[in-house]
Amino acid sequence: MGRSFLILGGTGDLTGRLLLPGLAELVDAGVLDDGVRLLALSREDWSDEEYRGWAHDRLAEHAAHVPEAARERLVGRLGYRHGDVTVPADLRAGLAQAGGAPVIYLALPNTVFLPTLEAMTQVELPEGAVIAVEKPFGRDLADARRLNAVLHQLVPEESVFRTDHFLAMQTVLNILGLRFANRMFEPVWNAQHVERVDIVFDETLGLEGRAGYYDTAGALRDMLQNHLLQMLAVVAMEPPAALDARSLAARKADVLRAVRSPQDMRRDTVRARYTAGRIGGRELPDYTAEDGVQADRGTETYAEYTVTIENWRWAGVPFRLRSGKALGADRHEITLRFKPVPHLAFEEGTAEGGAAEADVLRLRLDPDGISLELNLNGGGDPFDLERRSLEVELPPARLSAYGLLLQELLAGEAALSISDVEAEQSWRIVEPILAAWAADEVALLEYPAGSEGPARG
Repeated sequence: MGRSFLILGGTGDLTGRLLLPGLAELVDAGVLDDGVRLLALSREDWSDEEYRGWAHDRLAEHAAHVPEAARERLVGRLGYRHGDVTVPADLRAGLAQAGGAPVIYLALPNTVFLPTLEAMTQVELPEGAVIAVEKPFGRDLADARRLNAVLHQLVPEESVFRTDHFLAMQTVLNILGLRFANRMFEPVWNAQHVERVDIVFDETLGLEGRAGYYDTAGALRDMLQNHLLQMLAVVAMEPPAALDARSLAARKADVLRAVRSPQDMRRDTVRARYTAGRIGGRELPDYTAEDGVQADRGTETYAEYTVTIENWRWAGVPFRLRSGKALGADRHEITLRFKPVPHLAFEEGTAEGGAAEADVLRLRLDPDGISLELNLNGGGDPFDLERRSLEVELPPARLSAYGLLLQELLAGEAALSISDVEAEQSWRIVEPILAAWAADEVALLEYPAGSEGPARG
C-alpha cells in the first residue's frame, strides 16, 4: 500500500511557512516519491487550482532557497478538499480521497487537537496510518494525558509522531556524534567535571503578528516546555544502546523523570515582557500595545528557569533554560562550562593579568557551529596563559529541520519524535512554575526591546 500525506489545516500559517517548504526540499532532493499523494484539508471553500495558487505564493515567500522547478513540481502534485477537521464525515472523505497508508499531519492550533482526534475515533483509519501532532502538545499535564489517551485509541504509540523541529537541528543531532563517537568527551560529561549547563534561545524578533497564539501561550509554553527541555534531555541522557526511536526515547525519558522543578520560584525562575524599544533599524511598540494582545493576561515574552537533574551523572549541576523575544541579539546555543582545574601552576595567570577561566564548550544553533574555549600558553611569555577558541563551522545541512522531520515521518522513522512519557514529563516539570506565575508569586518584570533582557536585583 502506497503512502499518502494528509495535512489537516492545509491553509494555515504552519503549512505555508514550514510544511510546504519542507516538502519542496524533499522534492528537490528526489526523496519524495511521486507515488505519495499530497492532500490538504481545510475550511476555505477553494478548488484545487485556488489552493495551488495559494501554495505557489507561500513557497515563493518562504522557500526561495528551493529551486523554482522543484517548487512548481510540488505545487502540481497538491490536492485540496474543503472540510471541517472536527467533523467525522469530512475526515472520512479526506482520508478516502488521500488513499493509501496516510500520514495525518495536524497542522492546527493546539486547542483544536483534542476535538480533531475525538472526531477521528469515529472514523476507521486505514491500515498503516501515522498521526503527527505539532507542539505544544496540550496546555498542561491533564490535557497532555487526554491527548495521549485518545491517540492510543487510534493508533499504536509507534505510529504517533509528536513533532519538535529542534530535534532535527544539525547541532542538536551533532550532540549525539560529539558525545558518543568521540572517546574524549564522554568521560568528562558529568557532575564531576561540568560546573553548569546553559540552554539559551534569545530572539531579536518580536511578536510578528502572532498574538492569536502567542498571547495565550507565552514564552514558557512556547519554548521552554518543549524545545529547550528536549535539548536538555539530549545533552544529559545516558548513552543509548542504539540510535533508534525506542532507545532514544527511553534515555530521554529517564532524564526528564529525574528533573526536579525549581524549589525557590523567586530565585530560580524569571518572567518578563518587553516594552517599547529599538532593534537595529526597527522600532518595536510595547508588547501590550501589539494588535491582539490582552494586557491583563500578563503573558511573558521572556522566561527563564534553573533545574537540577537528580541522578548519578548530574546531581548538583544547575541547568538554566532561557528564551526571550525582542532582545538585542540572537543567541541560540547550548553551553557547558567546566569546573576549574584543581591546581593551577601558572602563578601569573593570564597575559592580561586575570585568573584563568574554565573551559567552555559552546554548541551554536543557526548558524550551526561548535567552539571549545581553552587556556593555552601565551605567544609572549611562555608562562602566561592566553584564551583561545577552537572553532568549527558546520556546513549547511542538506535539508532544513522541517525537511528532515518530514523525510523521517514519511519513512516511518520515529527517532526524532517525542514519546508519550516525554510529553507528560515535560508538563510535570513546568506545571509548578506555571502555577507560581499564575498566582503572582514571581513578579512580572519588564525589559526594553533591544536590551539584554530583564535586570535582576
